Amino acid sequence: MPDAEDVRRIALSLPDTTEKTAWSMPTFRVAGKMFATLPEEETSIAVRCPKEERDELVLAEPEKFWIAGHEAQFAWVRARLAALEDEAELHDILADSWRQAAPPRLLEAHPELGRPVGE
Repeated sequence: MPDAEDVRRIALSLPDTTEKTAWSMPTFRVAGKMFATLPEEETSIAVRCPKEERDELVLAEPEKFWIAGHEAQFAWVRARLAALEDEAELHDILADSWRQAAPPRLLEAHPELGRPVGE
C-alpha cells in the first residue's frame, strides 16, 4: 500500500515538480501549477481529473475515489492511498494529473510521460 512518502517521492520525480505547503498541507506543482495535494493527515491524495472522468471513477470504484464537497465544482478527485493497488497505480494517477497541469513545453520534452497504456 502506497503512503505519503511514496506520493512525495513519485510526485517529485516528475519533471519540473516542486513541493509547497498551502492550506497547511503539502501540495505538488509543475511549473507553478498545482497537480496534487496530500490532505486528511496524508491518507489520501487530491488530483486533477476532468469532471466527466471523475464521475465515472467514483461510480466505478467508490471505495477508492470520491469527490470532496468543497472540490465538487472543480476538476479534482480524491483517492484513498490504502485502496490503491500499488506504487504503479499511484504513479499513473500522479502522472495523469501532472500532464493536465504541465505546460506544452514539458509535455513535448517528456513524451515518456504520455498517455497511460490503453488510452
